[in-house]
Amino acid sequence: MGPAAYEAYNPNNVNGTIAGGAVTLRQLVARPRFSPDPYATPIDGVYLCSSATAPGAGTHGMCGFHAARAALSGVFGMGRRVRPR
Repeated sequence: MGPAAYEAYNPNNVNGTIAGGAVTLRQLVARPRFSPDPYATPIDGVYLCSSATAPGAGTHGMCGFHAARAALSGVFGMGRRVRPR
């Protein structure tokens, strides 16, 4: 599937990108919003984990790692102590 077809399939993927937003310095540090905890949502216990969150799209898995730390911290008070291996 080419970029135009991918955008037609899912309008969130503008020009076929999976980044979910502009690839700018501001978006790199403030995805999806500027907040001390950008992974948390207004709903208790619900956290964002996608390429729309910092540090952005890629195959590194850091969006999930940071979202998991935020969830562990928010729910159990223990996430910020978790370190990657």
